[in-house]
Amino acid sequence: MFPKGNLTVARWIWRSTRKLFLFLSLMLPHTAHLEGKKDHQFIWKPGPWGRCTGDCGPGGIQSRALWCFHFEGWTSHQSNCDESSRPPNERSCFRVCDWHRDLFQWEVSDWHHCMLVPPALGQARPRATECVTAQHGLQHRTVHCIQKLNRTMVVNEICEHFAPQPPTEQACLIPCPQDCVVSEFSQWSKCSKGCGKQLQHRTRSALAPPLYGGSQCPNLTESRACDTPISCPLGAEEYTFSLKVGPWHKCRLPHLKELNLNGRTVLDFISDSKERVTFRHHSYKAHHHSKPWDIEIGFQTRQVWCTRSDGKNALLSLCMQDPFPLTVRSCIIPKDCETTEWSSWSPCSKTCRSGSLSPGFRSRSRNVKHIAIGGGKDCPELLEKEACIVEGELLHPCPRYSWRTSEWKECQVSLLFEQQDAHWHATGPVCGGGIQTREVYCAQSTPAVTARRTKEVSRPVEKTLCLGPAPAASQLCNIPCSTDCIVSSWSAWGLCIHENCHDPQGRKGFRMRQRHVLMESTGPAGRCPHLVESVPCDDPLCYRWLTSEGICIPDHGKCGLGHRILKAVCQDERGEDVSGSLCPASPPPEQMACEIPCRMDCVLSEWTEWSSCSQSCSNKNSDGKQTRSRTILALAGEGGKPCPPSQALQEYRSCNDHSCMQLYWETSPWGPCSEDTLVTALNATIGSNGEATCGVGIQTRRVFCVKSHVGQVVTKRCPESTRPETVRPCLLPCKRDCTVTAFSEWTPCPRVCQPGNATIKQSRYRIIIQEAANGGQECPDTLFEERECEDVSLCPTYRWKAQKWSPCILVPESVRQETMVTGEACGKGVQTRAVSCISDNNQSAEMTECLKQTNGMPPLVQECTVPCHDDCTFTAWSKFTPCSRNCETTRSRRRQLTGKSRKKEKCQDADLYPLVETEPCPCDVFISHPYGNWSDCILPEGRREPPRGLRVQGDNKECGEGTRFRAIACSDKNGRPVDPAHCNSSGYMQEECVIPCPFDCKLSDWSSWGSCSSSCGIGVRIRSKWLKEKPYNGGRPCPKLDLKNQGQVHEAVPCYRECNQYSWVVEHWSPCKIHNELRSLRCGEGTQSRKIRCVNTADGEGGAVDNNLCNQDEIPPETQSCFLLCPNECVMSEWGPWSKCPQSCDPHTMQRRTRHLLRPSLSSRTCAEDSQVRPCLLNENCFQWSACQLSENATCGQGIRTRLLSCVRSDGKPVGMDQCKQHNLEKPQRMSAPCLVECMVNCQLSGWTAWTACSQTCGHGGRMSRTRFIITPTQGEGRPCPTELTQQKSCPVTPCYSWVLSNWSACKLEGGDCGEGVQIRSISCVVHNGSTSHWTVHVDDALCGERPFQDSLLKQPCSVPCPGDCHLTEWSEWSTCELTCIDGRSFETLGRQSRSRTFIIQSFENQDNCPQVLETRPCTGGKCYHYTWKASLWNNNERTVWCQRSDGINVTGGCSPQARPAAIRQCNPACRKPFSYCTQGGVCGCEKGYTEIMRSNGFLDYCMKVPGSEDKKADVKNLTGKNRPVNSKIHDIFKGWSLQPFDPGGGFLIMIFLVFTSYLVCKKPKAHQSTPPQQKPLTLAYDGDLDM
Repeated sequence: MFPKGNLTVARWIWRSTRKLFLFLSLMLPHTAHLEGKKDHQFIWKPGPWGRCTGDCGPGGIQSRALWCFHFEGWTSHQSNCDESSRPPNERSCFRVCDWHRDLFQWEVSDWHHCMLVPPALGQARPRATECVTAQHGLQHRTVHCIQKLNRTMVVNEICEHFAPQPPTEQACLIPCPQDCVVSEFSQWSKCSKGCGKQLQHRTRSALAPPLYGGSQCPNLTESRACDTPISCPLGAEEYTFSLKVGPWHKCRLPHLKELNLNGRTVLDFISDSKERVTFRHHSYKAHHHSKPWDIEIGFQTRQVWCTRSDGKNALLSLCMQDPFPLTVRSCIIPKDCETTEWSSWSPCSKTCRSGSLSPGFRSRSRNVKHIAIGGGKDCPELLEKEACIVEGELLHPCPRYSWRTSEWKECQVSLLFEQQDAHWHATGPVCGGGIQTREVYCAQSTPAVTARRTKEVSRPVEKTLCLGPAPAASQLCNIPCSTDCIVSSWSAWGLCIHENCHDPQGRKGFRMRQRHVLMESTGPAGRCPHLVESVPCDDPLCYRWLTSEGICIPDHGKCGLGHRILKAVCQDERGEDVSGSLCPASPPPEQMACEIPCRMDCVLSEWTEWSSCSQSCSNKNSDGKQTRSRTILALAGEGGKPCPPSQALQEYRSCNDHSCMQLYWETSPWGPCSEDTLVTALNATIGSNGEATCGVGIQTRRVFCVKSHVGQVVTKRCPESTRPETVRPCLLPCKRDCTVTAFSEWTPCPRVCQPGNATIKQSRYRIIIQEAANGGQECPDTLFEERECEDVSLCPTYRWKAQKWSPCILVPESVRQETMVTGEACGKGVQTRAVSCISDNNQSAEMTECLKQTNGMPPLVQECTVPCHDDCTFTAWSKFTPCSRNCETTRSRRRQLTGKSRKKEKCQDADLYPLVETEPCPCDVFISHPYGNWSDCILPEGRREPPRGLRVQGDNKECGEGTRFRAIACSDKNGRPVDPAHCNSSGYMQEECVIPCPFDCKLSDWSSWGSCSSSCGIGVRIRSKWLKEKPYNGGRPCPKLDLKNQGQVHEAVPCYRECNQYSWVVEHWSPCKIHNELRSLRCGEGTQSRKIRCVNTADGEGGAVDNNLCNQDEIPPETQSCFLLCPNECVMSEWGPWSKCPQSCDPHTMQRRTRHLLRPSLSSRTCAEDSQVRPCLLNENCFQWSACQLSENATCGQGIRTRLLSCVRSDGKPVGMDQCKQHNLEKPQRMSAPCLVECMVNCQLSGWTAWTACSQTCGHGGRMSRTRFIITPTQGEGRPCPTELTQQKSCPVTPCYSWVLSNWSACKLEGGDCGEGVQIRSISCVVHNGSTSHWTVHVDDALCGERPFQDSLLKQPCSVPCPGDCHLTEWSEWSTCELTCIDGRSFETLGRQSRSRTFIIQSFENQDNCPQVLETRPCTGGKCYHYTWKASLWNNNERTVWCQRSDGINVTGGCSPQARPAAIRQCNPACRKPFSYCTQGGVCGCEKGYTEIMRSNGFLDYCMKVPGSEDKKADVKNLTGKNRPVNSKIHDIFKGWSLQPFDPGGGFLIMIFLVFTSYLVCKKPKAHQSTPPQQKPLTLAYDGDLDM
């Protein structure tokens, strides 16, 4: 204890300590907060996740950066941040690679139905009145990223790597809400006459379901208690009792504790122990079978109650019946399907690198060990596949494939000839346009370096490995046609020269003449005639002097005697200038005398050129002659030199005095190019045509000397200088060996076993790439090889082997006793058997093998029955009696009662226990019915298409007689479909038909060529065709016809006629004979004449012939006017030749000619012009090209267009070619050019493919088709392709066999009156014609094959309500089909109709547990209905309102609730004036004794009391028109009053108020005054404007 003095100190210390403690307690949390704040000053902040790196697929890694941030925003070292809260900076991810594009894809479902948009949070759904025609909705769909192979879902980020995610919702419009529409209620059901509480009910049915958010259906049942319940005396209530059975429990085995040593079984129905026991007992034995199926037989139980009609349970003895339902039964313990473990994954199917990045696949499988029994789970998938890809640079690249082609084969011209004329056959070599083909195949691509090194041709592979379009297998080609040369006419004979001027020998020589080629020969067989002819002559000279005269130069003065300068040149035989020493004779004189006429002298013209020789050769009778002449230009004057006599104006000389026997060289065609051992072989080179050549060879030909009109003579008779060559070098074509591809791989032999003992072959082939040529190695004979496959195993056959059924196993006796089941051991049980899979040699096999080859598995378990003591027993059914051939007969089988059953009365009932079964005999009478339309007209099959190469026209007929087919349906006598083979072997009706053949445009044959339009030089020959028949049925169209000229087709070619074969020969003009009668003047205009004759110059003699043979249009004139100049006139020389025209064909170029003065005039008058110009004649050297000309053996292809050379005189007349030669006119360079005539190629079609499989496996409506393809399209005016490239025909109508499920049976309780039972339905095999909705007939189940449904799908639980339970009524009738319409117009094709089931209750207690059912189905042929409100007439301000459909049916629902008319009439505004009330007219009126004072707007202002009405009873009308006994004064007094609460001290005022009120009520009213006061009635707190 402290002393008292210290107590104060201690108290102070305690207070100080307490304050310090309080201070510390306040500071410590603050310090801790500061420390915590220091810890939370730094926080982790992660960056975004980076790209997924690493291996492709789920093995990728994703990382991100982490920073340590101060809370003020600056970064710091990571050690300042709490390591425990550090976020991860790495995570695994799925790395998407490019090749994943082929593995994953977005899977998008269809848009779901349009649904109403849900209201936003806090907002109410818009009222229906706001909807006019439609309301906003949303459509949704599901979008997943899936793996293509097994359709499994993956994360969406994978697919988003390749494509954005498709939207999952979109806006839509749906009609306004439509409420459920129901019918009117039926009549109330009748109450029974029994005692106790009873209910009666009435029902209605649904007519239209709620749509688009409309209100649900109201209750379809109304129940009420019967009005007059009859109370039952105590204990005398009338009840019915029902035996109620519960559901069967799960099948299970007895537990260990259920077995005792005495064999008794104690059941434990509550235990959930999973412990199973296998035991042996004298009354119950577990049955086990050898692997792989162990079947365990257990038992299952159910409960049984006795229920009263009011729903309460009762004593079971009240429901006893015979037989009592089973409460325990045998069953099979369920076992799920068991499979083996997955096998290892197969290798990836892609084992090479490719540029496509597409993955490969791998798979794994598992086998079935145990099948599911007793309702266990079925077997899962037994095969699993997934994508895979092998990455790595060590993988070799995948092979690539490309299209390859062989060389083009020979050009076949005959194909086009056959197209134009089916009866054409080759009579000689053909040429022109044709078709050539080649092989197209697929081969593995090899690098160019490798291909050059190996030089081997790739082997062909399957064409499906090559991508892209294949190269063309056919093309147009051309075989050149051969044409002979066209040559000109012969030139004049040359001078006599030595055969060899370099070594002249003897006095014999030759004279020669030439002709030149107008158009070269074409083609390999084109020939040219000889171009040089010679005749022997004497005194040949190789060199001659050629002199040219100058102008005359006078010796003295300007006229008189003078001289000409002669210029002599020595020329050789070719006309070239040489040294004068070579000419044998001395040169001619350098001058010669001449005379220039003086003014009065006679003037003569210059000598003309020597005429052509009158004969080409001399004969015994005459020689050839040439003449020349000159004419008198001006007469002599006085004292002038006279003119010479007429004989001196002409000169003659002989010509062509050689023999008419010409000699010329003839040659044979050039031989083939062959090797020349004397020529050094050159390196291989490329020829002019692009082909490889191998060295130089020689070609030889023979040369003959031929004498005209005689034949071949000795060669020395012909001049050696013109001898053609007999040997020429040529380029040797290389030897080309045949090139073939390597053999393709053998077609694979089957890897899996094969059924039966059929021989399987494999084959391979190779293709000729290049044919042998020029002596190369020939192609092999074998291009296709075939051999039998070795080591092809035969498939073993597997079958099920079933053991005998075990004895029927019942529930163990111990179990039956515990479940209070007494009596003998009989009734339904279960029996099992073992089923094993064995091979054909009776060896056991895996069950999977039998499942593959057979339809299902034989049942392992079946129900069985052990007959009870009172059951009827029978023998087995006998065999059916045999049938006769009559289809009307029947067959039967029998059985008999056995044992004590023969004496039991119930067993004698033939309806319950028939002893004879009868069925109709099968009938072999079948009836056929045609089905479907006729097929297209089908031609009979021709030759099969060759395996490779082009199919030529004519392999298959395209027209003619064929067959069309119509399918038949075959049925037996009872109308059951059967195989059509019973009615017809083919399954078709057939009839002949005709496909009309295409008829081509038919023209006549070519007419013969017309004569040449020109008798001399170049002209035109014409031939023509004309239309005979027009094309039809798709025939070849006609060429362009000249319709104005009777539909003709013309062809024109140039022609050439020798100008001097029959030519006019003219003599010189006679002297000019003056017309002037004054003989003194022998000058001026006159006339001169000459003789003409027609000669044939082709015979070499030039003899005169009939003048009619020469062209009469070109006959030379025999007379002409002439003019002799008088002595005093100016004399000009003759015109010189026209200057040469240029080679170009320019029409603006000119040519010129000149003349000179011979004698001047006496007067000063100027002389005539000395020069003239004219435009060049275009047709002289500019002849146009002809049309493209083909050989007679060609129809199209390469042709030649030509132009022929002619010599045209300046006046436009054609003359002989020698005239142009003498004038040295330049020749055009090109006289022929190649051209192309388009080939008329008919459409080439492939053969028909094989018929496709039928579009349906059975029944009606199946179609099969075949197609053909266009190989070569139409070209030019060829026959067009037909439009029918596909043919169809119906399939034979084979019967269809289908499994059909029956309807569910009624609920079977297996004993009892109500409760849980089972519904069953059967599955049966039916035959039909393709639709099970039509009439079907049951047939043997074996025809349908494996059963598609398990037994669990053929049984389902059901219940039968007991009395006292609520139960559903039968379905109502389907309502009429109704469409959703807006303004009477529907926007849908399918309507809907509804039906409903409602509930009937026995007591109100279970009303809430009973549902009603509504069903809706689509329908067609619906109508639009509209709903309107109907109302009855008003009665006391009330009326009945109901909704009516447009067809007159009264309904509930359908009408708009907002538009519902009022059923009770009320005034608006309300009647609040004193003494006022609402009248039946809906307006405010006044009570009896008061009159209405109205306002100007028609509303009541106030009620005024009627004078003299106070003595009467003041009745006030209420709304129903009845008087109310209420004092009007009280109403007036309290109209404007209200009660307010007072404090407790104000109770006295309330008492006064109550007394005053009593006084007013009890006071007798005053008598009515006759004159009312002139004031308003007393109203408390009344304002006249209050209600207005």
